[in-house]
Amino acid sequence: MRPLLRFACTALMAGTAFAPLLADPAPPATPAPAAVAPRPAPRLVLAIAVDQFSADLFAQYRETYRAGLAKLLTGAVFPSGFQSHAATETCPGHSTIMTGAHPARTGIISNNWFVPGIARADKRVYCSEDLSDPASTSRDPVVSAGLLKVPTLGELVKAANPASRNVAVSAKDRAVVMMGGHVIDAGYWWKGDRFVTFKGVTPVAAAMTENSQIAGVLAKGAGPLALPPACARYDRAVAAGPAGAIGRGRFALEPNKPDLFRVSPRMDAATVDLAGRLVDQLNLGKGAATDVLSVSLSATDYIGHAVGNEGAEMCIQMAALDQSIGRLLAHLDARGIDYAVVLTADHGGLDAPERLDEQALPRAVRVDPALTPGALAKAIGAQLGLSSSGPLLLGDAPFGDLYWAASLSPAQKEKATAALLARLRAHPQVAAAFSHAELAGTPMPAGNPQDWTIRERARASFDNERSGDVVVLLDRAVVPIVTPAPGYTATHGSVFDYDRRVPMLFWRKGMPGFEQPAPVETVDIAPTLAALIGLKVPEGQFDGRCLDLDPGTGNTCTVAP
Repeated sequence: MRPLLRFACTALMAGTAFAPLLADPAPPATPAPAAVAPRPAPRLVLAIAVDQFSADLFAQYRETYRAGLAKLLTGAVFPSGFQSHAATETCPGHSTIMTGAHPARTGIISNNWFVPGIARADKRVYCSEDLSDPASTSRDPVVSAGLLKVPTLGELVKAANPASRNVAVSAKDRAVVMMGGHVIDAGYWWKGDRFVTFKGVTPVAAAMTENSQIAGVLAKGAGPLALPPACARYDRAVAAGPAGAIGRGRFALEPNKPDLFRVSPRMDAATVDLAGRLVDQLNLGKGAATDVLSVSLSATDYIGHAVGNEGAEMCIQMAALDQSIGRLLAHLDARGIDYAVVLTADHGGLDAPERLDEQALPRAVRVDPALTPGALAKAIGAQLGLSSSGPLLLGDAPFGDLYWAASLSPAQKEKATAALLARLRAHPQVAAAFSHAELAGTPMPAGNPQDWTIRERARASFDNERSGDVVVLLDRAVVPIVTPAPGYTATHGSVFDYDRRVPMLFWRKGMPGFEQPAPVETVDIAPTLAALIGLKVPEGQFDGRCLDLDPGTGNTCTVAP
């Protein structure tokens, strides 16, 4: 690892204060953009996903960025990218970025779904588990891309030229799998207190070195991170019920508490550190073929869930995120790699309703316990006289896909579905509810994703084989957490723009920049990158379209015959 990257990461993990934000410099005169001259394909495609980085969060902090995000802001900026579908969760969102396909085609309808008739006792299926391995459960999965129905860009690049390398790293296994795909040269994610890889694969030296460094930090602990001056306005405690006060955290790291490491900016720093080590060891971006490196940064999501996204904690994280991305880009620059970058997010997020209520959104509430799968099953069971040896209604949360027990007959399922839909549609916290048949009969949406109906958004997440008997979607600002708990006060998963709208930034050295505020989609990323590297793909490979990154008369979407 280059000394610059190693020193910066070590300093962050040890709790060193962040550099104060600088005053805005006078903007230089900008000439009119000229057409981008044809260039060879970049040697490395770097895809960065920032988990739970909504377009709202990006807009709120974009003027404070001074490092990596500031650099990307000089490229092609699309502030209104859309994860167009309804299932705005980590696995579906990551599945769109490098496949160019909606969840309806990737098959990744949510983080978890249920198969009532599956032979194993665990009827719940995790999006990135190996169902063929008897050791796998949804809670402790054997990680695999077997459930992803389409290839990723990295796989397509390798198929065109086997000399290409496809590498992915994240704190989350599902991010690695959904961005890397089925054929990954190196894939690493966090588990417990270290980075791990696929079953049966020996970790490379880069991962072992990173784990050794992290072990030293965990053993000693570290002090709190400093509050940047610009974050003082957010430094206010808010009572979040049993979760206690949120809004004033500083990420002090007690010795031997790896979960505190994970839910902090240190997790992103370590992920970037490992990515840099993998670049060095695998010599990415230095071969004859284009390599693909996918890096998903998870700390924004972990912090958002734990304490919401409007406190001092998130402000500290935004400053640290900018620095971590800057270190990775500086590392690639120092190695003289010709690389192209895209940065986006898998979904957005909503703040804790206790703070939203204080900040001009009194309609923000926690979900009614009557909408939990268990409560719904009890009500419908009593209404229709239905029973089951196991749960009558299977579901992960008070929103999303719900499944009737396999023991119900088709006639019982039909009556139960009608009763459930009537109950859901009458509830004031429900925006919409659809049966499996209704979504199956809905055409796939097209056109501006901002204008899609709720039913069309749900259709983009619908898979005929995997989706539930009923899909329920909560109303705006209804948080699907009945009772907040330490580490879990806020979340995402709605059909609304605070969860669907994310930034999309493209950058390559020498590329003239521009900003396009019109809505685009994350499924546009893969075709845009494919064209940039000259990769020819079959018609219909992508759901999205290529975005022309040349602000002049040229067109980066033209692939030579």
